[in-house]
Amino acid sequence: MGSITDIHGIEVGHYTDKGARTGCTVVLCKNGAVGGVDVRGSAPGTRETDLMRGYNSVQRVHAIMLSGGSAYGLDAASGAMQYLEERGIGENVGVGVVPIVPGAVIFDLAVGDSRTRPGKAEGYAACLNAADSTPVGAVGAGTGATVAKAFGMEYAVNSGVGTACVELEGGVKVGAIAVVNALGDIYDPATGELVAAANIDGKMTPCMGSSALGQASFGNTTIGVVATNAKLTREEANKLAAMAHDGLAMTIRPVHTSLDGDTFFAMSTGELEYPLLPVLIAGVRAVSMAILDAVRNA
Repeated sequence: MGSITDIHGIEVGHYTDKGARTGCTVVLCKNGAVGGVDVRGSAPGTRETDLMRGYNSVQRVHAIMLSGGSAYGLDAASGAMQYLEERGIGENVGVGVVPIVPGAVIFDLAVGDSRTRPGKAEGYAACLNAADSTPVGAVGAGTGATVAKAFGMEYAVNSGVGTACVELEGGVKVGAIAVVNALGDIYDPATGELVAAANIDGKMTPCMGSSALGQASFGNTTIGVVATNAKLTREEANKLAAMAHDGLAMTIRPVHTSLDGDTFFAMSTGELEYPLLPVLIAGVRAVSMAILDAVRNA
């Protein structure tokens, strides 16, 4: 299935607290990348998303921080800023550099120690662990991730972090990493197979059409990054982030609910010229594969 780190210049690092069932995951691009974002869920926890819109002046990002800990976990991005500043990486503002580190969080406080949340030190540690390989499953921001929660947490299924990469002609690659903490069930869009649903009496019980959806509670969100070495403008990167959500819709049912904070970022390292549409379609596929990878490796 490949990895988002198959794209030259992209590194991923995890900080994992198995005891507290939380952690954070950083996607680094030390040379900078054109960034985009799309927030679809109604209960998001995000940082620095406004500056990635097409009408603002900052063009490039240097890392994306994905974290557990609900809104508390947004502090982890400060650790990435420290890590990058120490290496002289960031937006040159004349008196130094300001690293641009957007981020998003999942709600995992109900599955582990709710008093333990990733912060600056944990975000810094994730950066120190960054490499061009990507452990998957219950690691990093996905340590406390679960899916299929419509019937209650007692029937939920463990999830985690997953990644995938699609290669196009001429060496163009589109990769994704996803932290899957969804309310909904997980399906394989290629086969229609139900991959994960509530475990009730030892059987997978899908939630679609069930009255249980009327009793579902907060604590859900799928977040991630789709990256490419194709050259994109910021507006095109925002479109890539928007279409990434099609990968969620193909794989997670239901998705983008009032109880989810689904957010996807896009990064373009800009190495190769390539038509936009095939890149967008590859992004959808990479995201859906990354979601399946997360659940199957948890």
